[in-house]
Amino acid sequence: MQTITEIAFERAERGIFTRDQAALWVGSRGARLDALLKRAVAGREVWRIRRALYCLADRYSHGRINPLELAQRIHGPSYISLETALSHHGWIPEAVQAVTSVTPGRSRTFNTPVGLFSFTRVPQRRFLAGVRRISADGTGAFFLAAPLKALADYVYVQRRDWCSAAPVMESLRVEDEFLAELTAEEFDEVMSAYKPGRVSRFLAGLRKDLKL
Repeated sequence: MQTITEIAFERAERGIFTRDQAALWVGSRGARLDALLKRAVAGREVWRIRRALYCLADRYSHGRINPLELAQRIHGPSYISLETALSHHGWIPEAVQAVTSVTPGRSRTFNTPVGLFSFTRVPQRRFLAGVRRISADGTGAFFLAAPLKALADYVYVQRRDWCSAAPVMESLRVEDEFLAELTAEEFDEVMSAYKPGRVSRFLAGLRKDLKL
């Protein structure tokens, strides 16, 4: 009889699978399935990410697991934003230790064998305004905030009273040429997501500085 690890290696898309998928593979949802999963986790062949979500350990996944895709599977609805999105776009120089996401629900943190995943609540009128679905062959799909949306979320989460481009360049070390690439259309889209307040003031001030 094959182990869960062997079956997941053959069938799990990019090494990620759920308890329900495993139940279909072995034809059991009870004690037998629990025993197989427990044995695989204890042997460090499979990592338990959260309740009912698993992935193959590094030595079996061969780099197939994309943390940004995994974040979408851990907690949703959500999209990659804040420091992780800014780093992904190359806007900030610092390495990011956690995968940071935004959610309309309550904030949560998951410390997993793959890494730390944080989900921060940001209330919005249009949750996916300024967010794009990214899909790449072999690495899965995920929702990613555009740089301006990630900046807006950062201002909300960190409670920054920024109203110009200067603190963005000074505090986050964003280069001015990146800001110069922003368009009026991007501002229109992102500004529609937030109610009047700290974020809308920041976006209006930044837009005025950029003469858009």
